[in-house]
Parts: sequence; C-alpha cells; structure tokens
Amino acid sequence: MQRDMVSDPFSFTPLNFNEFQDGYGSIQEDHAVFQGEHGFSAILRGMDTLPTAEEQNQQDDFNFDHFMLEEFNFEPVPQPKQLCQETREPKNKQVLPSSLASLELLSSYGRWFKRVEKQNISRSVETSVSPQKLSTEEIVRLAGARYIQHSTTQWLDDACIPMHPYGFGFGILSEEEYRDVELAQFLLAAAERVGCQQFVRASMLLFHLQWNPSGGGGSPVQRVVFHFAQALLERIRRETGGGKVALDECENKNQERELVEKLKSDTNMALICHQKIPFNQVMQFAGVQAIVEHVAFQTKIHFINLDIGCGVKCTTLMQALAERNERQVELLKITTIGLKGKTELEKTGKRLVSFAESLNLPFLYKVVFVKSIVEIKVEQFDVEDDEAVAVYCPNVLRTMVSDSDSLEHLMRVMRKIRPTIMIVLELEANHNSPSFVNRFIEALFFYAAYFDCIETCMKQDYECRMRIEGILSEGIRNIVALEDGERKVRNVKIDVWRRFFARYRMVETTFSESSLYQANLVAKRFEYGNFCTVDKKGKCLIVGWRGTPIHSISAWKFL
Repeated sequence: MQRDMVSDPFSFTPLNFNEFQDGYGSIQEDHAVFQGEHGFSAILRGMDTLPTAEEQNQQDDFNFDHFMLEEFNFEPVPQPKQLCQETREPKNKQVLPSSLASLELLSSYGRWFKRVEKQNISRSVETSVSPQKLSTEEIVRLAGARYIQHSTTQWLDDACIPMHPYGFGFGILSEEEYRDVELAQFLLAAAERVGCQQFVRASMLLFHLQWNPSGGGGSPVQRVVFHFAQALLERIRRETGGGKVALDECENKNQERELVEKLKSDTNMALICHQKIPFNQVMQFAGVQAIVEHVAFQTKIHFINLDIGCGVKCTTLMQALAERNERQVELLKITTIGLKGKTELEKTGKRLVSFAESLNLPFLYKVVFVKSIVEIKVEQFDVEDDEAVAVYCPNVLRTMVSDSDSLEHLMRVMRKIRPTIMIVLELEANHNSPSFVNRFIEALFFYAAYFDCIETCMKQDYECRMRIEGILSEGIRNIVALEDGERKVRNVKIDVWRRFFARYRMVETTFSESSLYQANLVAKRFEYGNFCTVDKKGKCLIVGWRGTPIHSISAWKFL
C-alpha cells in the first residue's frame, strides 16, 4: 500500500495487529514450539508457577524490542501449515497434542481455577455445605485444567475419552456440572484436532456432542458448546469441501446474518438489554461523565457518535448537559455516520429531537450517509470553530481491523477534526491470534463469561436472551469457522489499541474518580450488579463479569 509520505505528514506504514497478543502471543508461541517434549513437560510441571519479577521484566523488555523492530502490516497473516497432518501419522505411534503454546495458554486458565477451587473446598469444609454452583466460565476452566492433566495419557485415542471427573480434586460438582465439564472437554479435544487438520478425528469427537440440545435450551455451558461445535463443523466442511451441503449452509448463514443485523436495530431488544445487562450503562455513564468534564466551559457542543444505533446512549449526555446550572448549552449537535439503515437512523433522529424538546435543549441532528468509511470527509461533519467536539466510538474500530484503508482513513479524519476528547469502547479480548487453537481457547473463555452474564441477568426474558445469543453466535462463527480475510471483525485488547493510537499522536487521558464512581454506582443498581466488575488498567477502565474482562473504555486526545 503506497502512500505519499511527503504530502501527508501523518502517513504511517500499516500496523500488524497479529504481532501483538496479550498473554500468549506470537513471541511466546515461538518459544513454546521450539521447546519440544521437554517444553511440554515443563508446561505441565509449571502450571502453578508464575514468572518471577525478573523474568517478567526480561519478557516485557523483549516484547518491547520486538514491537519497535517489527514492520507494521495490516494484512492478515496466513496460518502456518500444521506439522501433524493426519495422513503423516505413523501407525501405532502415540501422538501428543501438537500446539504446545495452546496448551500453555490453556494451563494459564487452569491455574486460576485451582486457586479459586481451593478456596471453595476450604469454605465447604468449614461450613459443611456444598460449594456454590460454578459459573459457566468456571466449568470451562475446569474442563481445560482436566484436559491438560490427561493430555499426555488418556487423550491418545479419540475413541477412549476420560469421562466422569470424580476424584479430580475440584470439590463437589452436581450431575449437570459433571456433564457440562465432559461436553467442554470434548469441544477442546475437537478444536485441537481441527487445529492439526485431523478433520476425521475432530468429526468423531463432535459426534459425541450431537445429542447436546439446540442453542436455545439446556445450561449456558451446553449452549456455548453448541455454538462453538457448530462453528467447528462449518470450519471442517470449509476445509474439506462440503459440496452442495456447504453451499446450502452458506445460504442459510447469509439469512441468519441478515436476521442478526435486523436484531441489532431492534429498539425494544436494545432497551431490554440496556435495562438488564449492566455493561452498557456502566460504560455509558463513565464515558458521559468524562465528556461532560472536558466540555464543562463550552456552550456549543458537537457530539459525533460513530454508531448511534437506537440513540439510547445519547439520552444520558443530553440529560447531563440540560441540567448544567452554569454556562447553559446554546446548542447540542449530534452527528452519526450512516452506512446503511437510513430509515432506522431517521427514526432515531426523531426520537432524539423529541427528547431534546422535552428537556428544552437546543438540538440539531445529522446523519453523514456514505457507502463506505473511505468516503467520509471532514467537511461533511460541519464542525464550527466555536464548537467543542466529542467523539464517541462504541465497538466500531474492531470491525475495521481487517480493512486497513477504512481504519486508517477514519483515524485521519478524526485527527483533522481534532476533538476535545474521543471515547473508545471495545471488547477487551484477544481474538486475533494467527493460531487457530489459541484463538479458539481465548474465544471460548470469553463467550463462556458472556453467556453466563446473559443467563444470570435475563432469566425471565427468554426470547430476548435467544436473540442476543444469536448475535453472539455470529461472533463465534466469525472467530472459529472463518479464516484470514473472511474474518471481518477482529477483537484486540487495549494494549494493542494504545500502540495503534500512538501512531496518530493520540495521548490517553485518565478517567476521573467521579467517572469511576459513576460506573460503580450504576453497576450496583442492577440486580446482579455485584458480578459486574469495574477496574482500572492504566488510564482506562475494564468492565468485566465475575472477574473476566469483557469491555474496555478509554479516553483520548490528539496532540
């Protein structure tokens, strides 16, 4: 991709998102792969061992040097061929799982579970009461820890898979929890085989999951397993060529994706999610508080929302500005980008205009309609010199990670606008590893936590829960079934975005104690808000569920 470096002072070589992975990324994978059998033994022995401070510092330094020396490149990195093709396996030879880095990643989740489970067992002994029911993610963690324990012995023959984890030292489980652990183990084994391109063996393992109920029934674990198993089956059919079956399935998937897009614009569902699931309101109030603080002395405010949706999130800002006692707002302008759904965006505008009138708030609404992001121009936003511009970017950038032209163009436009503050919301997840199995493991634990949240918060809203899980299922499919350029949405963590934003001379600004207070206060108002966590990671906020990071919200300024 050629750029005119002279005429454009902010022209950069593209950034390779695949190079930067939180936790176990490409650097750790290289080390693990070359460790061989000794490395595998070390992984198993070191499951409860954390790196020393000196070792961690050395690793951080190495990562930093690697980042500085590596050429930036947006283009997707092709997945390297696996060395364990099933046609090359000698007969009667015991084959250990090949993705050692993936096993190390899996064992890192297992360490966390062992610490938690020891506490549960201790409480059980002290109170003589059965431990509290495990969450969806804890079930998956247990399955992962157990898969690691049996990886060198009992997983050598796919037809003989260890069942019933009695005596494993993880406390007392219910019958349903035992069954869920087994399902998750089968799923992990199948994913490992798919990663090694052993599609026949993977299909045999997935066959054991066929009795699992459909995506709408059963426990959250069973529903997560169902959606991941369906994505694995699609990947196998794509890899092996499914003929007419694959074509029919592709047509059905297109219809499902169209339905998902309609559901995303469903106002009623958006309101129910807003009322039941704490994530949106927690981030919304923290973000609005930060915006209000940065435009406190301005009377003309231009709010650019890059994905306005139903407009629910704008109402909080409108209320906050309408209630200002000093320096009353002379005009609030809200502008959004419209790539499609013109009718819905116009309806959103009418609702916001009506709401502004009820607050006696001077208001103007505008949609910048374009066919693609690269068509956006600064002039289309009609930014006045006396306006304070605030940009709100909710889960938009991740949809452009695989499209370097669009992402780069958007950032250049934002830089020219030079907003007073830019609020960025993204999923705090690493689903962009070039290693399929690593990507699968990260996604499995992330979605397990998300499904647990939906199950907990929306027990009485079956239809809405089903719709949300349908949207999440499309996200799972994007990560698991698709590869390279087909994966349009790429989730990366805040540390990756920090490196990316630095290229555009953006500096991160911290959230005030008031913003953090607002976020925690909102979480406590929800029935199950105690499970929603709000923590600081550097200057940004991480919103999670039962300790698992789900979203990041960060604030930025342009130098």
